[in-house]
Formats: sequence, C-alpha cells, structure tokens
Amino acid sequence: MLSTVGWFVLGLVLLLFGGDSLAKGASGLAQRLGWSPFKAGLLLLAFVTSVPELAVNAYAVSHGQTDLALGNAVGSNIVNIGLTLAIAALAAPLFIHMRVLAGQIVFLLVATVAVLLFSLDGAIARWEGGVLLAGFVGLLVHYFARGAAEGSEVQAELADYAQTRTGLTQNLIRVVLAGVVLFFGGRFVVESAPALGLALGFGSLLTGLTVVAIGTALPEVVTAVMAARQGHANVVAGQVLGASLFNLLFVVGGMALWQPVAIPASFVALELPAAMAFVLALYPIMGGDLRISRREGGILIVLFGLWVGFELLLAWR
Repeated sequence: MLSTVGWFVLGLVLLLFGGDSLAKGASGLAQRLGWSPFKAGLLLLAFVTSVPELAVNAYAVSHGQTDLALGNAVGSNIVNIGLTLAIAALAAPLFIHMRVLAGQIVFLLVATVAVLLFSLDGAIARWEGGVLLAGFVGLLVHYFARGAAEGSEVQAELADYAQTRTGLTQNLIRVVLAGVVLFFGGRFVVESAPALGLALGFGSLLTGLTVVAIGTALPEVVTAVMAARQGHANVVAGQVLGASLFNLLFVVGGMALWQPVAIPASFVALELPAAMAFVLALYPIMGGDLRISRREGGILIVLFGLWVGFELLLAWR
C-alpha cells in the first residue's frame, strides 16, 4: 500500500510541475506569436490550467477506465467550487471585476444541465458529445470576444499573470517536456488510484469523484490561495470557472465522441445533481456583486464537507 501511495503522490507532483511548465510555455508561445499578455492570460484561464486533469482522464479513457475518468471530470467541478474557491476566499475575500465571469456561471449551469439531460437514458452518445464540444468552441468565441472589452484594471491583472520574457525555443522545450511529464503523471495517478480506492472500499466512479478529483486539485488550491493573497481574485475565479466548463464540455464531450459513455443511474440521481447544486450555490454568491466573502467561502466548504461525508456514508454503509 505504501508503494501505491508513493506512486499516486509522485503522479500528483508530476502533474503539478507539468501543468506549471505547460502554462508558462503556452503563454510564452502565444506572446511570441504576437498575442498580447492580456490575451495570453485569457487563454490560460480558458483551459490551459486544466490540462493536468485532462492528462489523467485521457490516460484513463485510453486504458478502459471510463468510470474513473467520468468521476474525475464531474468530481473536479465540485472540488473546484467547494474546495479550491472556498479555501481561496477564506484566505482572502475575493473582489472580482472581470464581468465575463458572471456569464460563465450561467454557461456552467447550462453545461451541467446538458450533461444531466444527456445522461438520463443511461449513456452519453457520440452526437451528444459532439454537441458538448461544439458548445466549448462557442464558449471560447464568446469568452475572447467579451474578454476583450474588460476594463484596464482586469487587463493589467491578466497581463501581469501571463507576462513572460522567455524566448521561442525555451517555450517550445517547456511545452514538449510538459507533455512528457503530464503523460507519466497521468499514468501514475490512474494506475495507482484504483488500488487506493479499493482499500477505502470505493468503486472506480467514487474513486474518480473523490480520491483523484481531490488529489489533482490540491496543487490548484495552493496556487489559488497564493493568487488570492496577492489580490488576483479574477485569476482565481477565472481558473475555477474555466476548468469546470472545460471538464464538462471538452473532457466529457471528448470522452463521448471517442466512444459512448455509460452513465450509472446512481450518478444521474446523486453526483450530477450535486454538481448542479454547487453551481446554483455559486450563483447568488457571484451573480450579483461578484464578491466572495470569507463567510461565503466558509459556507461553500461546509457544503463540500457534507457532500464528501454523504458519499463516504453511502460507500461504507
């Protein structure tokens, strides 16, 4: 068991460093190709920071562990809101000025409802996966179009977040090395997670929902806390919402387009409604003044703790 834990932790570390290297390399490449630092920052918030989770899910799907990948994709959304965003708000209240993020909450709710509706018949078909992927493309177009109209304060924050002085060659090397590191990180996590889940009495789906989703989120929690304390609330909220939309539209959509994804009835009855509940809880918090106080962060983390406790109760009863 110790060796299994060791491989799992090593996988998480590789995902952390691989994701960081990819983000820096992708941002640098975009700027070397003529993008402004602000647009590069939008790119990072849109989906680049979610690639470590994609590495895990891609390896899982390609090796027949669709349940684990599905659990991770949906579980990561619950973790993003109930843990990452909540702890960041506890570290420092989040004052968000990026107006496009208010619209993303609505998009996230629509995406969650779409996945739930597609799952009602027990599977997400290829054409439904295509619809989700098309939604992701449409979201990107809207995101970059609306993002360009953000105020100077937001543009300066994202430009500072993405700014890099590295050259083209160094950024190319970063991206290539990141791809290799992410592959092995995803492999180690996927190959060790089932044994950890089995030791805890979890099936593959619950292992993805909890063990993998929480494990892969821990580095993001640290990053979010640091960003919150530095006053980068737009970065924190943008990463959470961008990653959540990426998981549902691109990851789940891509899985279904690759091969139809079987959805257990229990997943439709419990986990997908739970993911929707967290989005609905987020709407009154961010939908008005785009501010998340410490008290609201505390409410989110209590809800997250209740969800984890309920999942454990069902698994161990």
